[in-house]
Formats: sequence, C-alpha cells, structure tokens
Amino acid sequence: MITLGLTGSIGMGKSTVAQMFAAEGVPVFDADAEVHRLQGPGGALVEAIEAMFPGTTHAEGVDRALLSKAVLGDRAAIARLEGLVHPQVGESREAFVESHRDAPLVVLDIPLLFEKGGFDEVDAIAVVSAPRDIQRVRVLARPGMTAQKFDHIEALQTPDAEKRRRADFVIATGCPLAETAAQVRALVSCLSAHTVRYCRQCVK
Repeated sequence: MITLGLTGSIGMGKSTVAQMFAAEGVPVFDADAEVHRLQGPGGALVEAIEAMFPGTTHAEGVDRALLSKAVLGDRAAIARLEGLVHPQVGESREAFVESHRDAPLVVLDIPLLFEKGGFDEVDAIAVVSAPRDIQRVRVLARPGMTAQKFDHIEALQTPDAEKRRRADFVIATGCPLAETAAQVRALVSCLSAHTVRYCRQCVK
C-alpha cells in the first residue's frame, strides 16, 4: 500500500481534489473532518479543551470561534492546544490506514503537512496548486474573509513554491475541473500499479 499525503495552501482547491480521489475509489482520510468530529458533540477532545480553555465549549461541542479567540496571538496556548489535538488525530489516522491495509493506495488529506510535520511519515506527497491570482480570488470570496486575514493566514503557511519544490507530484487546479480530474485519475492509475519512483517519472 502507498500512502499519499495530500496538501496545499489555502484556496488552492485541496478539498475538491480530495473528493476527486474519493470518486476514483481511493480511501481518503480528512484530517480537518476528523478534528471537527473530535471537537463536535460528544467528541473525545471536548472535555479536555474545556478544561484547558474554560468557556469555549457548549452542548454542541467546541465553539471554534471562541476557541480561536482564546488562543489568538498566544503561541504557548496554541502549542498546548496542538498538544491535545495532534496526537488524537494521529491515532485516528493510523487506525484509518490500518483499516485500509489491503488497498493499493490511500490518501491522507492533511492541510498543514509541511507546517506541522508528518511529511516524513507518508510514502509520497501531492501538492495542490493554482496561480496566486486565482487563489486570492477564491479565498476572498469566502464568507467573513478579508484581505488582511488572508495575508495573515498565508504568512503562516509554507510558500506554495516551496511546497511544489518538495512535492513528488503537483496537481494543478488553475484549470478546468475536467483537467484536474484527469490529473488525479492518471496519478491514481499509476500509483495503484507501480512504485512512487516510477510514477515520478511518468506522471507530469
């Protein structure tokens, strides 16, 4: 089995590409979705987060807006929160991989694969990328997003050029969806039948 880490900066279309992998029958682990589950109603992290950051949870689980406000600009608080979340997500990811051990390929959708580590725990990395002007238009179209907020988020992420340089595969999304889907299909076909090294040479 090959584990493919899927990542990309904000607004690059990673979620759409993850759906394309799933449509090809590839098991996909969504790290963001797992965090939401762990912090949702009855989630395994709710009590621990409330104890660490009182007043940030309610009957529906963690209030993400209140939690963000509680840790905003406080690196020590962010580190404490990550110390709770990351190990739990890591356990879920390991269980996911084990449950799909017979699959030739699994995708681990991890937004901050380079920023928070884990890139050395996958067999290959695919980075989703689009031209910056397209990225900016996509992000600023999101509800509540501002140029200042986008610039702040972008500054915290590994630059797209660096991600592309370190990737085994780059999936372009600044093109029609059909073209992106064709790239995903070709990559799935190759990785399901060959080694990562072989596919680096033949999948462009």
